Amino acid sequence: MASQKKTKHANSLVVNLVLLLLVVIWTIPTLGIFVSSFRNRDDIASSAWWKVFPHKAWQTVAELDVKELGLNPDEVMTIEGVSGTFDEFREGVATPDGKQITWIGNKRLGRIEVQEEVWTVMWDFTLDNYRQVVGGQDFEFTRPDGTVEVVPGDNMLGAFLNSLTVSIPATVIPILIAAFAAYAFAWMKFPGRRPLFIMVVALLVVPLQIALVPILRDYKTLDLNGTYLAIWLAHTGFGLPLATYLLFNYISTLPRDILESAFIDGASHFTVFTRLIIPLSVPALASFAIFQFLWVWNDYLVALIFLGGNPELELVTQRMAAIVGSRGSEWHLLTAGAFVSMLLPLAVFFGLQRYFVRGLLAGSVKG
Repeated sequence: MASQKKTKHANSLVVNLVLLLLVVIWTIPTLGIFVSSFRNRDDIASSAWWKVFPHKAWQTVAELDVKELGLNPDEVMTIEGVSGTFDEFREGVATPDGKQITWIGNKRLGRIEVQEEVWTVMWDFTLDNYRQVVGGQDFEFTRPDGTVEVVPGDNMLGAFLNSLTVSIPATVIPILIAAFAAYAFAWMKFPGRRPLFIMVVALLVVPLQIALVPILRDYKTLDLNGTYLAIWLAHTGFGLPLATYLLFNYISTLPRDILESAFIDGASHFTVFTRLIIPLSVPALASFAIFQFLWVWNDYLVALIFLGGNPELELVTQRMAAIVGSRGSEWHLLTAGAFVSMLLPLAVFFGLQRYFVRGLLAGSVKG
């Protein structure tokens, strides 16, 4: 008995450690994006994001003039009691007292810096990145040589609202349709119920990419290309098989006695569905809502095909792709834009996570 308890405790410890490792692996990149989004462009270009935490760095404590010391860069030089060549001083030469002598610049216009390793942090945070990305404000950036560069902003607010306009209906519509269908498959008897349900399950393995061209041709005939209705219908069709299957597994496990009592009291199928099924199926509805919302919000391919390149209908994913293409080296803008695009999906997940596991496991065990 004692050995079984030890084995169970060891297995539990291993599982918890693995879960902790996975959480850390997923959290570190998110933390890096969050921290980098508040740093200025110079800090991001010159140092890693974890430099915001206390760390040791070389700090200049004195500067020496090459001409006053009479140094010849083409020969072995002695500075502050240490000797070395020009290349060695360019890399940095350590002194006996723990300091470092570094040659900055070239042989003709160089200078000598005496550096000391000290504990420091880089907390030069700013909100300019978010103002530039979200608000579209232009900012002036002063280069090290004194020249001023005007950096145009990237207005993501419009793209954010467009993504909401697409994601909310594309999540609600398939949930409503799939809930009706799942109830019919679970509790109503009609001809062809089993073959129809098998067809719905079979659609789960059909990749959406093979349906894009035929749907696009139909949309062209119906003059729906480049409209919100087109992408709502597309996401509804692509999401219905999973939604119907997931909700069927949950609704079919609801207590039969409750429904039979409602039918005896004279309730119709519609009344049972609206008054009993929907309130009791909240965990399953929330689980699919998380899946569907995250899928639609992060979608790029379907939006690009059915909405096209219209700037007025541009979504967050399309705007981020445009920023990557035009500002691939400006990480301060990319990180701010990436974190803005992550905020709403994170809020949706954490707001509905208590229903997530319940909805997924519902119907997995019978009896």
